[in-house]
Amino acid sequence: MNNLVIMPIIVPLIIGLVMVIFRQRILFHKIFSVLTLIATGVISGVLMYQVKYDGIQTLQLGGWEAPFGVSMVADMFSGLLLLTTSIVGLFCLIFAFGSIGEDRERHYFYPLFLFLITGVNGSFLTGDVFNLFVCFEVMLISSYALITLGGEKKQLRESIKYVLINLLASFLFLVAVAYLYSVTGTINMAHLAERVSEVGQSGIITAVAMMFLFVFSLKAALFLFFWLPGSYSAPPTAVAAIFAALLTKVGIYAIFRFFTLIFHHQPEVTHLIIGIMAAISMLFGAIGAIAFNDIKKILTYNVIVGVGFILAGLATYTSEGLTGSIYYLIHDMVIKAVIFLIGGVIIALVGTSKLNDISGLIKTHPYLGWMFFVVALSISGIPPLSGFIGKVYITEGTFEVGYYWLGAIGLITSLMVLFSVMKIFMNSFWGETILSEDMEKSSTKGVMFPIVALVVLTIGLGIGAEGLYDYVNIAVESLMNPSSYIEAVLLGYSD
Repeated sequence: MNNLVIMPIIVPLIIGLVMVIFRQRILFHKIFSVLTLIATGVISGVLMYQVKYDGIQTLQLGGWEAPFGVSMVADMFSGLLLLTTSIVGLFCLIFAFGSIGEDRERHYFYPLFLFLITGVNGSFLTGDVFNLFVCFEVMLISSYALITLGGEKKQLRESIKYVLINLLASFLFLVAVAYLYSVTGTINMAHLAERVSEVGQSGIITAVAMMFLFVFSLKAALFLFFWLPGSYSAPPTAVAAIFAALLTKVGIYAIFRFFTLIFHHQPEVTHLIIGIMAAISMLFGAIGAIAFNDIKKILTYNVIVGVGFILAGLATYTSEGLTGSIYYLIHDMVIKAVIFLIGGVIIALVGTSKLNDISGLIKTHPYLGWMFFVVALSISGIPPLSGFIGKVYITEGTFEVGYYWLGAIGLITSLMVLFSVMKIFMNSFWGETILSEDMEKSSTKGVMFPIVALVVLTIGLGIGAEGLYDYVNIAVESLMNPSSYIEAVLLGYSD
């Protein structure tokens, strides 16, 4: 057992609780929130090193051996997501220093941010289905507070829809867990995988799998995405960026974990349905992105396209498809954060998100404009940037299993994504300069560093993709061969 496995959960949780006590010490909040995310990033890197050389790392809480106790599990897939979460969270947090406002800071913004990270990290590390529900709720309760923090009319209106949808999803999650337990007699993921493998994925098991898919699809905005565009366009830029980068990814992670570890015995049913839902998400997300002339709407609909593309790789259930999905998942966490941050800066400068009212910013903010251009190419999968390698592998996976329609939809929607983000670039940065620097509603002071860092990261992920390959390959091998996960958790336990 490795006590380090639980540290990415414990560290932000404890620091967040301490911050609540010292509410007025904003400088303390800023310093320790940064140190916390750096610490969780370092711990995540150490866990990845241990997984690479020593195998999957586990911790049985309270000394109760699996499947009777609560298991925490760090494999390479969760390790990669933990590290990316820490990096993206750190730069979104630094962006918030210069943009979130003193009033929100004094109303527990930094503790809520760390509680959100706690829930995300817990979701990636838990090896227990009910504990996954608990971590989801920690993440969601924090997001409920963050989406309403500030009390603006639009925030309150969109938060009602966001809360109601997630309450419904949480209720259905509990129902699905109850059905699963009644059929299998366990909620430990490794034990579930063993039980389902022994008895076969019968009709009732497949029905329960579909219930979990429905729940996680609501949370990931896969097909059931109607709540996302409004909810993600309402909060402040730093919050919207972390939502776009992380929240849907937790739902995606859950789908990957369940449908590679537990419900993988009938891919011709379960994974085909995931592929169809992914295709619909890509199409409708891309149509929404090109239909609007509003920066917030364009960016939020692009979140939906990314979700569909990532899960298209899972639908193939091949090594190539999963390799592409993991590459693209890491890329999408970074790129969604930075494009939301740049979009938020543009809106802050001009005071509107309507593209018809923005023009000529390249003259006063050339660096911001060219960074947006690089990000636009990356999000569309243009080589050699980070989105390219994932799209190549996913498309290869779809063609390998004969899902030509899914690969074609992925390529077509990539062009539509490129059109939508270039529409922002052309309308916002080119043309006649409407506002001089003196007339701008805000400035770029204090917010450029995290944007530059994330842009450099997306370039590095593209050019240095080969350096990440060993880690991605280990993650794929674990997903394709769940026996390694089961053996690491159960340690020879037998019914």
